Amino acid sequence: MRISLRLRPIMMAVAALAAGGAGAIAETSADAILDGMPPSFSGSYLAGRSADTARDINAAIAFYGNALQADADNPALMERLLLLSLAGGKMEDAFALAKRLVVFDAGNPAGRLALAVQALKAHQPEIATVELGKIGPAELATLTAGLINAWIQFDAGKVDEALKTIAALTGPEWYAIFKDFHTALILDAAGRKDEAVAAISKAYGDDATALRILVSYARILTRAGKADAAIRALMLAGGEEPRHPELRTLLADIKAGKALSPLVATMETGVAEALYGLGSAIGTDEGPELPAAYLRLSAYLDVGNYLSTVAVGDVFQSVKRCDEAIAVYDTVPKAANIRRNADIQTSVCLAQMEKPDEAAKYVQRVVDADPGDVEAAMELGNIYRGSDRFAEAVDAYTLAINKMKADQPATVASPGRRTTGDWRVYYFRGVALERSKRWPEAEADFKQALAISPEQPPVLNYLGYSWVDQGLNLDDALTMIKKAVALSPNDGYIVDSLGWAYYRLGRGKDAVATLESASQLRGGDATINDHLGDAYWEVGRKREALFQWAHARDAKPDKEQLPKILAKLERGLGAEPASGTTGANSVRVEKGESLWAIAARVYGDPGQYSRIFEANKERIGNPNVIFPGMTLDIPPGKVN
Repeated sequence: MRISLRLRPIMMAVAALAAGGAGAIAETSADAILDGMPPSFSGSYLAGRSADTARDINAAIAFYGNALQADADNPALMERLLLLSLAGGKMEDAFALAKRLVVFDAGNPAGRLALAVQALKAHQPEIATVELGKIGPAELATLTAGLINAWIQFDAGKVDEALKTIAALTGPEWYAIFKDFHTALILDAAGRKDEAVAAISKAYGDDATALRILVSYARILTRAGKADAAIRALMLAGGEEPRHPELRTLLADIKAGKALSPLVATMETGVAEALYGLGSAIGTDEGPELPAAYLRLSAYLDVGNYLSTVAVGDVFQSVKRCDEAIAVYDTVPKAANIRRNADIQTSVCLAQMEKPDEAAKYVQRVVDADPGDVEAAMELGNIYRGSDRFAEAVDAYTLAINKMKADQPATVASPGRRTTGDWRVYYFRGVALERSKRWPEAEADFKQALAISPEQPPVLNYLGYSWVDQGLNLDDALTMIKKAVALSPNDGYIVDSLGWAYYRLGRGKDAVATLESASQLRGGDATINDHLGDAYWEVGRKREALFQWAHARDAKPDKEQLPKILAKLERGLGAEPASGTTGANSVRVEKGESLWAIAARVYGDPGQYSRIFEANKERIGNPNVIFPGMTLDIPPGKVN
């Protein structure tokens, strides 16, 4: 069961498997562990802690392993190494460690859970029951052991006893959804369809967004003769063609009238489902080891279910260990439905590692296999946009939009009515179009994104900023940017847009105050420093302006921005060159000025106004319409 974000904060509170248990070594005083230890232990242990802090599981295993050789009876170190070994997929090493650990800590939850799962894999449920019975009390460990015991009882034909075991589990409120879910699975596997419907309906009512709850709800309803209700639930979650391959396949099977088996039919798959659901729900704030350990144990029991495998990769990706994540994703067979998700997540990792070409290959493979995969097409567009390949990004987003239109024709926008679709894809394509200098098309996409979702700060900001920069719809633009700031007051880029709008409108003092706030929110950004320098210059604080431009120069501005910053550092803003020929420069439009007047001021020849227009026509739609506060690029020209 993939638990929704609503449950994650609850699960984060139990991120240690037991009080003083799985996370104990991270909180144990290093001085206490190192006291009296030989140098070989100290060096290995400290190296292990360093690797552990960096979330480098394989290195931490190696160093802690060396340390344990020097201090073979250290239970705290043994426990940490056990958890890391499980997370790293080194199952046999982990089981060997578990056997050693419970000698020193008889109730250790991590050790006893590992040994119970090993026994179940070997078809020894009696031994598993004994191991679970020795687990010390702790919220997560108690629920885990209870669910596993219920599936062992189910396997022995004791269905009612299994149901009583689950019902008797008492703990925090987040227990309820797991209890209802596994009660439904056991009832369905036992053929008690009406009772199964009642139980899964409770779980679905609590969280209809969790993948495995939705899958189970649809399957159980269909098996109980309620296929129409199952289809409605699946379409409510994902439309005619859900993005997740498991939902898509299930919807197609139900529509085709295929007979469905229970989601879980055996003890091993039931326990694997419990471990998968709990592992997916545990957050990574305390590290990736505990959720990854649960997920690895799930995959160990149910080898053919690759949901757990992909979830392990997702855990590593979430803590920025992309090399490990990619290695896990690559173990998913190409023929598996879920390989599509593994390939998309691999592409996300490669893009984060600044390998856009490799990233594009993975997601392109998904798009080629299914051109109607909207999510994959969007991800391909994101990769191209992130590497400044804007034309290719536009094509990818267009593919996604065309598919969305085919699935859900957009309604006509009207007051109080929103259109259907995904605002993000229109926004992303709008950005790619704007960067491709195709402004009318970009503007249409931004408007469509706002028609779908009117209160999206990035869209309000981008469209408002673009209008201000071009001198268009100034009142509406300022209103949009102010709304974006109100929705995201701590976003330095959006606050910068408001400051820049004030600057463009000739409101120098407002610009300075707002851009100073933006600089505090997002320090070291070349564009924000550049804008603040311009505002300082405008209000006469020229030394501070030079200081900000120097910061902008040193903050790695893009290749188009750097020459303009260097020119301002050399000559200031809007200053005339000393002699002969103008260099690439910029000027601020003063009140009442026309391009004719600016050409006369800069070149000494008003007839050269067309040069200024050509250099700025992306921002000036009409050479007769410019406004005070605009900054215009001034190309080289002969001064008379």
